[in-house]
Amino acid sequence: MPSELEEVRLIYLPSFIRWQLTRIQLVEFLHSPQPMIRNIALQHLVGYSTGPQNTVFLRDNYRPIKDLKIIARDTPKIAKDALTILANMSEFVKIRTMLAEDLGFLEFVVTSITKPDEPNADLFCVLLANIAKDNAIANIFKIKATKNESKDLKSNKVLDQLMDCFVKGAEKKLNKHATFDYLAFVFADVSRLAEGRKYFVTEQEYDGVVPISKILVFTEYENLVRRAGVASTIKNSLFELSEHTVLLDKDIVNILPYLLLPLAGPEELSEEESFELPDELQLLPPDKRREPDHEILRVHVESLVLLGSTHYGRDFMRNNGVYPLIRELHLAVENDDMREICERFVQLIMADEPGEAPASQRLQITERPEEEEEAPALEAL
Repeated sequence: MPSELEEVRLIYLPSFIRWQLTRIQLVEFLHSPQPMIRNIALQHLVGYSTGPQNTVFLRDNYRPIKDLKIIARDTPKIAKDALTILANMSEFVKIRTMLAEDLGFLEFVVTSITKPDEPNADLFCVLLANIAKDNAIANIFKIKATKNESKDLKSNKVLDQLMDCFVKGAEKKLNKHATFDYLAFVFADVSRLAEGRKYFVTEQEYDGVVPISKILVFTEYENLVRRAGVASTIKNSLFELSEHTVLLDKDIVNILPYLLLPLAGPEELSEEESFELPDELQLLPPDKRREPDHEILRVHVESLVLLGSTHYGRDFMRNNGVYPLIRELHLAVENDDMREICERFVQLIMADEPGEAPASQRLQITERPEEEEEAPALEAL
């Protein structure tokens, strides 16, 4: 432990000498009783929170992490560095679990995100997104939300408040310091849990809306983080098979068009095929661009496979022109994993149903002609 004299001397050391202090000495200063000492040490430690040198934060039974959790409650300027380190250190499973199991700290993170003028709201979102990878994120359902300062967050449920931040706060419309984009990944991981899935597909009392319906518009959003997180949230929610009827209902959630829009490209379908499509896909512009990220495309097709796990879902998709879109997607992509999941979907849709003509007479998937030139790479948004 550094002595009080050493701590005082640290303040007056020239910056080029401060950099010579060892990492171990710096982390020891994190629990100094002197705020200025802690702040100076913190500033120099941020760079050590990534790469192999970050193991310094694991010493002394994770004492530096415990110190950082306290410093994160300091002024926004000081807290920013502590939050950055905690977010980076969340790559360690043990640390993620420590943070997720600390109900008080988890509550602090969530309530900080929902403060209307919180300067570090997006950094809190990144930290929460990392913490949410641990199953102990189920603790979020134990947090009792207090009345929020923002008139836009009317619910007393934590997830409702986070959802409203995500939807109403896009592009800094709610908090001038935050976009809340990384909440998409929080929702994706929360929806891995049974209680989380149930939340997303259940109408909420405070506004009479099914939460999943609020985020569907982001399947075609400009921001990649939102598109990716929302795609995974939708897919996870579809494991609630008993809710497929409600999710497909055009007057309630109407989920299908939002899964199909990212899959649609500039290809022209026959008049008959176009007529079968949902209304939202019938007047697409000739320059319509397909989702450029193959991983997101794959997740959306996997969502369709999940919808096809029930007779109702398969029948609904057959009657709403899904097959032609998957056929064109299969022809357009050059990714083997994508083509494989497209073929899996077609096999599912082609399965014979009792009382109907064989599906093989109704549907067909076409292989890409060998002589066709390779399609140009899609531009990233």
